[in-house]
Amino acid sequence: MSDPRFSRLQRAFSRAGIAIDYRDGVYHLHHEASQATVLLPPSLPLEEKAVNQLLAFASVRSPDGEKGVCKACATPDFHPGSVAPVGSVVATDPDFVIPAAVGTDINCGMRLLTTGLTLDQVAPHRTRLVERLTRSLLDNGRDVPVHTTAFRALFDVGPSAFLEAVRSGGLWSSCDRDRMQAELDVCIGLASFGGSARHAPEAYIGGRHEVFRDPCLGTPGSGNHFVELQVVDHVLDRHEAYRAGLKTGDVVVMIHSGSRDIGFHVGGRWMDRARAEWPGGLRHPKSGLYGLAGPLADEYLEAMGVAARYAWANRVVLAELVRKDFAELLGASSSKLVVDVPHNVVLRERGMNIHRKGATPANAGDLALIPGSMGDYSYLASGLGHEDWLWSCSHGAGRRMRRQQVRAMRPATADQQASWQCVTLREERRIEEAPQAYKPIGEVIDAQERAGLIRCAVRLRPWITFKA
Repeated sequence: MSDPRFSRLQRAFSRAGIAIDYRDGVYHLHHEASQATVLLPPSLPLEEKAVNQLLAFASVRSPDGEKGVCKACATPDFHPGSVAPVGSVVATDPDFVIPAAVGTDINCGMRLLTTGLTLDQVAPHRTRLVERLTRSLLDNGRDVPVHTTAFRALFDVGPSAFLEAVRSGGLWSSCDRDRMQAELDVCIGLASFGGSARHAPEAYIGGRHEVFRDPCLGTPGSGNHFVELQVVDHVLDRHEAYRAGLKTGDVVVMIHSGSRDIGFHVGGRWMDRARAEWPGGLRHPKSGLYGLAGPLADEYLEAMGVAARYAWANRVVLAELVRKDFAELLGASSSKLVVDVPHNVVLRERGMNIHRKGATPANAGDLALIPGSMGDYSYLASGLGHEDWLWSCSHGAGRRMRRQQVRAMRPATADQQASWQCVTLREERRIEEAPQAYKPIGEVIDAQERAGLIRCAVRLRPWITFKA
């Protein structure tokens, strides 16, 4: 690349000992013994902090140096995270894991379901619908009783056992159990998660409560998490859209949430455990990043599975809350799950442990969800299974401004006159998550289609976004 901006970038990274090359939309990064690639169009910035974080992960090894990272790469939503860069994909040896590569929001992911209704049918009821969903999703209006025996079934056995164990009452009385069981088949990665109740907080599995009303179950969480009503704006692949049951004008629901407090419990413990297992007297890695090998790697994956299964249950409850309100207000009864997909998890694939931090599995034929900001389009896409990018794609547009920067700017909220609306009980959330804080989704999508990671099937435009 002959662009003067790239020459300045090369010089800046060179001072840090990082060699950088740019070919065909891909940055190739080298630092000492580690290397990584970043898929990024030239119009989007390559952030030094994110590069340093990615190369640090690419260099993680076991204390004896025998096991570690096989490959590291990043998708176009690449930007700095608290420890790991968001949009990164790291593959390790099959008996080696890096807990900090996933962090605490384990199995944060996306869920997309149809409502069976069009915008013309729903729009006249907008005000009442917003009132109901605000109470259910944001204002503690949910009633989701779960016996500790059901949580034990979830953690020890799995999602199907959980659905069998939850008893009627509250939200569960209105749920279609057969539909929920059938929908397990379109939850990507879910069947591969192990688990054991011994890794769960005592409150979820102890005998003190016959019925446990979990304050986190059925909540989106803070930050960039959301529940969004969207409209099918454009069909790009009519065969895939037909398979997903989508047509222009349909109202759909996209849910973005994770494992909440259980993720913090599991992730925090295992990041501490990885550090504590580092041999005494051996110099700690400069990055402060630690891996686990052998039986400890297996144990981490079992603990991670507990949080991952809970994240699935959390998204299920959010979906059923929306279904309940749509059914009671509009008589909608033909909702269908399109896909549920993780983007913050370790999955064992092709003889490796693939760590995805803000990146989505995109194996050939699998569906992926790639949201923009609350003022930009989202996409349903088909994965093409690109080996160079570890069978992955981006999990969204990616932030281009830190929350502190956006708060300092206090951007004007244009949603009053726009076609979309943000509903929140916290005004700072509307500011921090303003559309200008995110990269333009079009450029992120185009880069991945050109590189052969995905093929877009449906474009969705935001209508009403609920943020905690």
